[in-house]
Amino acid sequence: MTSSNSSAVRSSAKHAAERIQQHLPPSNPGSLSSSSLNLPARASLIAPGGAPISHSSRPKDRPSSSASSASISASSPSTRRSGTPVRRSQSKDFDDDNDPGRVRVSVRVRPRNGEELKSDADFADLVELQPEIKRLKLRKNNWSSESYRFDEVFTDTSSQKRVYEGVAKPVVEGVLNGYNGTIMAYGQTGTGKTYTVGKIGKDDAAERGIMVRALEDILVSASSASVSVEISYLQLYMETIQDLLAPERSNISINEDAKTGEVSVPGATVVNIQDLDHFLQVLQVGEANRHAANTKMNTESSRSHAILTVYVRRAMHEKAETGTKSRDKEAKPESLGDKGIPRVRKSKLLIVDLAGSERINKSGTDGHLIEEAKFINLSLTSLGKCINALAEGSSHIPTRDSKLTRLLRDSFGGSARTSLIITIGPSARYHAETTSTIMFGQRAMKIVNMVKLKEEFDYESLCRKLETQVDHLTAEVERQNKLRNSEKHELEKRLRECENSFAEAEKNAITRSKFLEKENGRLELRMKELLKDLQLQKDQCDLMRDKAIQLEMNLKNTKQQQLETSAYQEKLADASQVYEKKIAELVQKVEDEQARSTNAEHQLEEMKNVLSNQQKSIHEQEMGNYQYQRELAETTYTYESKIAELQKKLEDEHDRSNAAEEQLRQMKRNISDRQVLSQENEETNELRRKLEELTQIYESTVDELQTVKLDYDDLLHQKEKLGEEVRDMKERLLLEEKQRKQMESELSKLKKNLRESEIVVEDKRMKEDLPKGSSESGALTGSQRSQGLKKSLSGQRATMARLCEEVGVQKILHLIKSEDVEVQIQAVKVVANLAAEESNQVKIVEEGGVEALLMLVQSSQNSTILRVASGAIANLAMNEKSQDLIMNKGGAQLLAKMVTKTDDPQTLRMVAGALANLCGNEKFLKLLKEEEGIKGLLTMAQSGNIDIIAQVARGMANFAKCETREIMHGRRKGRSLLLEEGALEWLTSNSHIDSASTQRHIELALCHLAQNEENANDFKRTGSVTEIVRISVESSRDDIRSLAKKILKSNPYFSS
Repeated sequence: MTSSNSSAVRSSAKHAAERIQQHLPPSNPGSLSSSSLNLPARASLIAPGGAPISHSSRPKDRPSSSASSASISASSPSTRRSGTPVRRSQSKDFDDDNDPGRVRVSVRVRPRNGEELKSDADFADLVELQPEIKRLKLRKNNWSSESYRFDEVFTDTSSQKRVYEGVAKPVVEGVLNGYNGTIMAYGQTGTGKTYTVGKIGKDDAAERGIMVRALEDILVSASSASVSVEISYLQLYMETIQDLLAPERSNISINEDAKTGEVSVPGATVVNIQDLDHFLQVLQVGEANRHAANTKMNTESSRSHAILTVYVRRAMHEKAETGTKSRDKEAKPESLGDKGIPRVRKSKLLIVDLAGSERINKSGTDGHLIEEAKFINLSLTSLGKCINALAEGSSHIPTRDSKLTRLLRDSFGGSARTSLIITIGPSARYHAETTSTIMFGQRAMKIVNMVKLKEEFDYESLCRKLETQVDHLTAEVERQNKLRNSEKHELEKRLRECENSFAEAEKNAITRSKFLEKENGRLELRMKELLKDLQLQKDQCDLMRDKAIQLEMNLKNTKQQQLETSAYQEKLADASQVYEKKIAELVQKVEDEQARSTNAEHQLEEMKNVLSNQQKSIHEQEMGNYQYQRELAETTYTYESKIAELQKKLEDEHDRSNAAEEQLRQMKRNISDRQVLSQENEETNELRRKLEELTQIYESTVDELQTVKLDYDDLLHQKEKLGEEVRDMKERLLLEEKQRKQMESELSKLKKNLRESEIVVEDKRMKEDLPKGSSESGALTGSQRSQGLKKSLSGQRATMARLCEEVGVQKILHLIKSEDVEVQIQAVKVVANLAAEESNQVKIVEEGGVEALLMLVQSSQNSTILRVASGAIANLAMNEKSQDLIMNKGGAQLLAKMVTKTDDPQTLRMVAGALANLCGNEKFLKLLKEEEGIKGLLTMAQSGNIDIIAQVARGMANFAKCETREIMHGRRKGRSLLLEEGALEWLTSNSHIDSASTQRHIELALCHLAQNEENANDFKRTGSVTEIVRISVESSRDDIRSLAKKILKSNPYFSS
């Protein structure tokens, strides 16, 4: 709902904009023609002086947000200015004084100074002023003079106020009405230009110059909120534009509109003026930053041209245009713009204080002041050329010869009202300078500007008004949406509450139903149990009835049995005697068996002692006999368990014999009792039953004794067999001891060979350190050493092969687990040398060499073991099967952690080599990154060791090459895993390393990474594209250069 209301607001704003555009011409929205404004053909506005004027947009240095401006010109149907300023020449009599477009020129003579009063006391003034008729006479000599007419002539007694009202006030009024204006002071050094224009008058308000008085009038008129006043203050010093309000801004550029020719200085500081005091503070800051110097002609001579630019912006309202409407009532059409579109008048006032022209021989300047004077005279000369060209109606106006003429382009021959005041001195010593100044003013009076009213539609305020309305409507829509959403949420909340209550009630009903069902089932079960109990009681009653009947029958039978008992008593006495004899014999046999069991226990104890002694001797053997010890322990445990079972059986037999004796004694007692109570039938029956049980016990005892005899025979047989196995084990242990001694002798030989190899390697290094220009004898010795090294290496390899065949890889790997550190070191060295041969790598892997080496690296703290074991793993990592095993056992993570375990350069070089070999397998790229293998390589590279850096560079090249291969086959996409660990920055920073092989690997890695378009942003961010360009030109390898060139051509990100 919010999006639909927002679209409705945007649609209403769009319709409002369309209603505004209906009043603009459809062909060119950038300007308004007379036909689009319903004006008569070739209609024009009349300026106060009666000359035709036109509307135009404000200069480009004061940009406007309006889409079009009203521009009406009576002189030409076209509103575009030509490249050359429009001008009209003027006759010497200046008959068109009422033309507001003509440049108005006034002249002011300063009073004589003290030096001139002394030196020219006997001479008349050079000039004679006639202010009543606005003329000036220039004396050529004592009998002739020339008369010149000006717009205003001010004597040396004229006040600053009168000068302002005669020179500047008409221009200021025009600026307030929307016309551009220029006020400029020109003259020789020391004639009072700065006093006339820029005097601040801090102590005396009557001394204020044109700048302060002009701003005072403008600010009085700009008291309303619809008028804004802004200024900028620049100086042209040695052909460089500098900002007087911000001295740090120097050498500011000038921009010209190619279409309108308007000039702007966008880099200047613009200050919004609030009141006159604010302006005076800003003006003082600018004057303090202006260049000035002490010369013979002036103690504070200005060394730069100062330009004060005042921007006035006035919003035009229907009720507030009384002054302008009364003046332009006849010329202004009734339908100028829509009543709903506000208008704004934008004007600009330039107040220019030119530096004075001077002659070096008169001003007495030297050093840097001469350079300043050259640039001042150069810019004034360019200004004079432009004035001459405009006055003479030349087809070419050289405004681009100086920055001063470019800045004043609109003032002479442009669209501004211009008022020029020339200042001269009365002394005859400066006749040439005074004459040049007067002629400059005369030529300037011939220039006529095309004054234009700068009035535009104020689309900025209209846009702000529309934006405010849109914001208001959007806020209202959002408020309505929030209200609807709150109501919707409330209804949804109530619905959820109803649903929850319904679900709760339903749940309670289901629970109650289940409870009732369970209770019903329980009651049914209880009823069934009661029925069952009743049936059971009924059956018991029947059973009791049957028992009563049976007891009656038993009573009858008892009476009959009492008669038979007397006959059985005699037989029982005879049987008792026979049983007593048999029991005595059985007791004797049991005692014999106990003696035998005791003897067996003693023998078993002796066997245990023998076995314990044997176990101690076996425990002292090497870990290689562990299997035999385990077998012996298992066998011993088996026999001990069997013997324990036999002992338990014997103890059970003894218990049974005792029980039989006790039963016999009990039987005797029972017989005696029964003899006493022979008349009781129940005891007789009990005695009979016990006799039967005793008979059964006797028979079972006889069977158990037979079983014990058989088990005892088996135990003796197993004892003999165990003795034979112990003898065999002793023979095996003796053989293992012999083999161990033989292996230790082989190890001692191997140590000797390793020492010889180390000596040979040391000799080789010493040979490489010798200078190339050695003698022939040295060369002969080197060749002999080389031959010796080859023989030693071949002998070492033969020894290793023979050792591998005789001893076996498994036994050598078994020695790695030895507790003796020296044995471990020598065994690891043997394994490392064997791993250097490709033929032995498969055997080492099959016999568990990889697991043993990884376990040794993880557990050992010995630096030599770590270094040699890492080298062995690096050799094995060149085999693909070994690589799979290393990665499956967590070898990459273990090697990466070696960085924190040791700082030995040789060990780290071996570890880096192993990781570099693993980087060459495409299957392990992601796993290497996850187990921090890449991070470990980059961490090792920080050691600065050249050998470690070489291995790291090789690993990066292998990794990048595998990634490129995966991407080409379509098995991988996305950004490189190396970039996530910061490898690109490391490669870029080390691409200029001294080692040729290392540099080649780094260049190859960069090229492979650059082939992936997903890495282009990282290359741009780190500046690595520059390295690819360098590699394409400077790489020592032709294939790498060709690859880099191919990348630069094929990758659109790099080619751009």
